[in-house]
Amino acid sequence: MSSIVLLLVGLSAFATGYLVYSRYVARKIYQLDPDFRTPAHEFEDGVDFLPTNRNVLFGHHFTSVAGAAPIVGPAIAVIWGWLPAFLWVVLGTIFAGAVHDFGTLWISTRHKANSIGTLAGKIVGDRGRVLFMLVIFFLLLLVNAVFAVVISNLFIGNPGAVLPVWGSLVVAITVGFLIYRSGAGLLLPSLGALAVLYFLIWVGQSVPLELPDFFGFDPTPAQLEAAGGDQAAAAAAATTDGVRAGWVIVLFVYAFFASVLPVWLLLQPRDYVNSHQLFVALGIIGLGIIFTNAPVVAPAINTNLPPDTPNWFPLLFVTIACGAISGFHGLVSSGTSSKQLDKETDARYVGYGGAVGEGSLALTAILATTAGFAVVVGVDGWHDHYGSFASASAGATQAFVQGVGFLAQGIGIPQGLAVTFAAVVVISFAATTMDTGVRLQRYIISELGAEYGVKLAQNRWIATTLAVSSCALLALGVDRGAGGMRLWPLFGTTNQLTGAMSLLVISLFLFSLKRRIWVTVMPLAFLLVMTTWAMVINMIGYWTSETWLLFGVGGAIFVLVLWLVFEALAAIRLAIAASGPGAPARRGS
Repeated sequence: MSSIVLLLVGLSAFATGYLVYSRYVARKIYQLDPDFRTPAHEFEDGVDFLPTNRNVLFGHHFTSVAGAAPIVGPAIAVIWGWLPAFLWVVLGTIFAGAVHDFGTLWISTRHKANSIGTLAGKIVGDRGRVLFMLVIFFLLLLVNAVFAVVISNLFIGNPGAVLPVWGSLVVAITVGFLIYRSGAGLLLPSLGALAVLYFLIWVGQSVPLELPDFFGFDPTPAQLEAAGGDQAAAAAAATTDGVRAGWVIVLFVYAFFASVLPVWLLLQPRDYVNSHQLFVALGIIGLGIIFTNAPVVAPAINTNLPPDTPNWFPLLFVTIACGAISGFHGLVSSGTSSKQLDKETDARYVGYGGAVGEGSLALTAILATTAGFAVVVGVDGWHDHYGSFASASAGATQAFVQGVGFLAQGIGIPQGLAVTFAAVVVISFAATTMDTGVRLQRYIISELGAEYGVKLAQNRWIATTLAVSSCALLALGVDRGAGGMRLWPLFGTTNQLTGAMSLLVISLFLFSLKRRIWVTVMPLAFLLVMTTWAMVINMIGYWTSETWLLFGVGGAIFVLVLWLVFEALAAIRLAIAASGPGAPARRGS
């Protein structure tokens, strides 16, 4: 199979979805109003509420949702073959994920930028609001913990990426001052920021930075067993644990300050610069595919799966979450993006368009791992890398990074430089997701504090401390961070269940407006079945493997979601009763 054909088919489908389907949804379902006064204008405060140029907001939204997940998920899921992953990414994005993202941005804008959890209270009921906020808290807990581990592993494996990643923070703050305090406009600061960033990537090759081991962990029995009793090898693995733990702590200290700073100072400019970086990365990967025409040598459907690999149905639909549909996106749409939307009509461009952009990133991740990486290591090497589901999960980002390195080499970029560039891309987007994720978690803690009258929890400094502390404890609590990717299936199921609940809230609101609801109900029904099934499988696995931390977290989430579903069913019955005989006939638009 030609990688060029898959790229063109996928991009054509995304373009058709945006130009045709999203326009139908905007006009007939959500009915966007260009004269509606958005919360960004109504509550403008310069910290969280700020009317924002739609291109800048697209950059923030796109990079907040397009973190490491649309790379990691597809890079794991190709173990089942490229065809199931390709179909889920393309069709899931067009008919589920983009509709979800667009809808959560629209409904939040229509309700004073309330979070999707708060909206659940208004539409489902007060208990529904609390239940949804608790589910969201757990989702953010998993998102931030997983991404901290992913970034830490990439820093360890790619020390040349350390300097450009941290240097980009200074660049972003400078851009923020230029745009918002000196009136320098958007174009020149953005181009200058990209130039500085790529210079730092080049410098980083010559100045690799590594974090010392501050913890001095002793080897675990599992590490000794894995090393065949070799004390030196086991000690090296323990040292890696210590370095990883150090990076996790550093990352959450950074996330603490990033989440409390005004959005214009770091969040917006960093996301805007990173959005350009992502477009450059997509361009490099696309050109690399065209110039190398690397064949997709991985199987379309893998019929020789490793023994520990679960069935793709339903696990595919939670392994690839971001990149098809993701509940986390609804938290960004209703948590930060709706507070910055200048015009309601911008919601289609930011919400649906951002999801299409992320789907494009997931598509390139599939091609980089099944074509670029597969060519680098060969067919046998590819099967060795995907020799177990555990190794596929642990090595997902490195497979992508090496694949991009090969594709970039095809257009004249030295492979070493391209590998560092790819690592910086993945780290940058994972970090921007953490920035947004911790800020959203602070919002949730504050809302819960207001719900139960806990004033301390409403203080943004204390709420942020609680957020980063809980995330760091979870990240380090699974084998000292070494088993952090074992959180991925739990993250995926929680993420998709949250997306289903968001679609349910949107559907109920549309029903109350007498509008068509099939657009949101169809992906809602599919997600509920697939993710509930996957959650049951995961819970059985945690029980049999005696992974009690994940069993406890997963069990709590599962109970909350089931309870929320029952609350929603009660709300649906009331809504149907209210629209019975004597109620106005349902209109088609």
